[in-house]
Parts: sequence; structure tokens; C-alpha cells
Amino acid sequence: MPDTPWRDTVGTGNPSVPTVFFLSDSTGITAETLGNTLLTQFPAQHLERRSIPFITTVEQAQEVVAVIDRVAAAGPRPIVFSTTVSLDVRAVLARSRGHFFDLIGTHLGQLEQALHASASGQPGQAHGLGDAVRYQSRMAAVEYAIEHDDGQSLRALERAELILIAPSRCGKTPTTMYLALQHGILAANFPLVEEDFESLSLPKPLLPFAHKCFGLTSLPVRLSQIRQERRPGSNYASLNQCSFELRNAEDMYRVNAIPFVNSASMSVEEISATVLQRMELHH
Repeated sequence: MPDTPWRDTVGTGNPSVPTVFFLSDSTGITAETLGNTLLTQFPAQHLERRSIPFITTVEQAQEVVAVIDRVAAAGPRPIVFSTTVSLDVRAVLARSRGHFFDLIGTHLGQLEQALHASASGQPGQAHGLGDAVRYQSRMAAVEYAIEHDDGQSLRALERAELILIAPSRCGKTPTTMYLALQHGILAANFPLVEEDFESLSLPKPLLPFAHKCFGLTSLPVRLSQIRQERRPGSNYASLNQCSFELRNAEDMYRVNAIPFVNSASMSVEEISATVLQRMELHH
């Protein structure tokens, strides 16, 4: 764990607001994801969130415990989510004055029994280079998504596992990037523009790949709000234009049997999960 500013900044917020710590021997992504998933069940709670990654030694764990204890002494007892795998490190962290939730160790024993094998105890496997083939697959997918963002390139479209189509600002880019980075999906995205709405046919470059296409739509008011942030006062952002584009896009999807989803109230994770399920994609 590098000598970074977290030691000075952790716990310096509102002392009356509970602090949630996400502790990890790797990037902290898993601790944050699992911890925040649990916390969504308490939407009325205002919490300070602090992530401390790369806790790999007992000495580092002791430093983290000192920080947690300092926060506990100054205000409400902190909540601590940990995904560290080392028994020694976990034992030190569990001695903090926070409410300690061991998101990994709690289940490792049960899993060892189920698999009749011992856990490796190696940190950093979930978001490291442990599976080199899968990692390289994800990086290649990210490169593909960047090249094929917003219809910039039609090269090697036949390699695409998915082509997202939608009017501008419906969430194509973040969804393809997420699918690439998290799932290694070769995803392109293609914008529907004014001339596409003159016909209910798919844009010509996509005709051979209709079976790979998935559409996104939105609500006119929501799309107008998003576009106003980009081009305030323009026809592009007007409610009438947004309504026209979304109505015609949905007609296009239906005529061409393109599955689609309304992304207006969905997170990128929810959109991605829906796409994966309906297109039967998996890696």
C-alpha cells in the first residue's frame, strides 16, 4: 500500500455522519460493489464512504485500524467492509473499533468444504492478472469498443458480438464500454441520425448484421434534458425533436425485429445485464 493521502483525509468530513470503510488487498472494487449493494437497502442513511485498497501486510492493516479507531473516537462507530483474503491481515482488521463485515472470510470455509479444496489465500485475484486470457480478452474488447464508438469505424463489424443502435445520448457508449471492460464483449455502437428516420429500414452498413443489433430508447423529456446539457436551446435538444427520433427509432426496431429497452431510468449495469440476457451473450 503506497504512502498516499488517504491517511490524512480519511475521517475529516462531518463527524456526525457514519463513515463506511471499504478495505481490500487489491483494487477495492469488490468491497465497494458488495458493500454498496447492501447499503442500497438503507437509502435514507447519509454516509461518508472511504475506500482503502492494497492492504497486503499486517503492518499496513495496523495503520488502517489506527485510522478507523480515530474515526470511531470522533463520532459514530464506523462500518467496515473487508474483502482481504489473508488470515493475518483479516485478524488485525477485525480488531478495529468499527462494525466489521468480512465479505470473503465468512464464506471461504463453506466454499472449501463444498469444493473439498483449500483456498489459495492469494490477494488480488478478482481484478488482477490471475486469468491472463480473460484479462487480454477484456482489453481487446475495450480497444474494439473505442474504435467502433458512435459509428466511427465499420472495419471488422463481422467480429462484433453486439451492435448497439440508438438516437444520440441514449447510453450507447457507456454501455458498450462497460460490456467490454467487465465482460469482454466485442461491442460496437451506431448512432441513428436524421436520414435514418426517413425510412424504417436499418442503416445500410448494419443490414448484414441485423441479428447482432440491440436498440436503446428513452423518454423524450429525459433525452431532452440530457441533450440540453450538451447543446442548450438547440433543435437537437428540443422536446419535439427528441419525441420524433425516439418514436421513429422504436418503429424501426419493431419492423426489423430488433430487441430494445428503454434506458431512461436504468443504470449502465442494468442496461448491460438486460442486453446480455436478451442477446444470450456470455464470456
